[in-house]
Amino acid sequence: MATHFNYPDPALQDELRKIANAIVAPGKGILAADESVGTMGKRLADIGLENTEENRRKYRQLLFTSDKTIGDYISGVILFHETLYQKADDGTPFPELLKQRGIIPGIKVDTGVVPLFGTQDECTTQGLDDLGKRCAQYKKDGCHFAKWRCVLKIKDHTPSYQACLENANVLARYASICQENRIVPIVEPEILPDGTHDIERCQKVTETVLAFVYKALNDHNVFLEGTLLKPNMVTGGMSHPVKFSPEQIGRATVTALSRTVPPAVPGIVFLSGGQSEEEATVNLDAINKFQGKKPWVLSFSYGRALQASVLRAWGGKDANVPAGQAELMKRAKANSEASLGKYVAGSVQGQAADQGLFVKNHAY
Repeated sequence: MATHFNYPDPALQDELRKIANAIVAPGKGILAADESVGTMGKRLADIGLENTEENRRKYRQLLFTSDKTIGDYISGVILFHETLYQKADDGTPFPELLKQRGIIPGIKVDTGVVPLFGTQDECTTQGLDDLGKRCAQYKKDGCHFAKWRCVLKIKDHTPSYQACLENANVLARYASICQENRIVPIVEPEILPDGTHDIERCQKVTETVLAFVYKALNDHNVFLEGTLLKPNMVTGGMSHPVKFSPEQIGRATVTALSRTVPPAVPGIVFLSGGQSEEEATVNLDAINKFQGKKPWVLSFSYGRALQASVLRAWGGKDANVPAGQAELMKRAKANSEASLGKYVAGSVQGQAADQGLFVKNHAY
């Protein structure tokens, strides 16, 4: 019978719930520093640096050795496999640096998107085969949450039923395996901002995709109180002629979430989806200012929208490390304020605050 299943034992429920709630503590969000080797290479190329392991290590060291008050704004950091096992110049493992700042280490566990046969250029995400073994090891090595990204595309005939169903099931299986290994899964069904669609189409697609996701999580008996959701904000397509206001984005996003995400989920941490640093902050603030039913914490899990100014200020030079760290602190504090609905637009000026960060058909 479908109704005959076991909830996780009380001790596991308590552990997962505690981790998830700590990540979405008031005024805190996530730094997504899980760029793959290839994607990190593109970031380094933008500042004229070669894509070597040492340069990647030095950049992540800059992030993780920021002033300890960074923990007032950042609750968790998503790491890439390579980064998890790197150390600072003094030999301190990166996860230990994070713990010293009151930050929870997390890990990206999917192994990338692959084409979904039978669709119109749609995809699914791979990495389930040995996920249980990897999660067990990551937990031993200090990671307490994970991330898995699925990608859906808005076109005339997509996302298809096949893509919605497949990606929802992959996310649910991933979430189940994580919880079995005492790791909180961040469920990330990203609807790409590529396209000419308006905000209403994005809202409808977001609602449909999330309905598939939560049906699958329910089918797989995933403990929702021990999960987090990492969705796109509801926006118009990047090629749509109208630029929708933060207030419109706030209303459409909260409405879509309120129709699909159960109140048992403790928090929703948005991806920035190619928005500029300032746009991502202003839109998060508008989402939190919107007067609607919001039973979950609404915060951030930003990569590019927390790091663009950091990279530009650093420029690969040791002497500029403090300047890069100052940019991180500034933008992290701004997003902290936005997660509380207290950000004043334009009050934080970063070296790349208004720089467009959109990458067509983004993969990493």
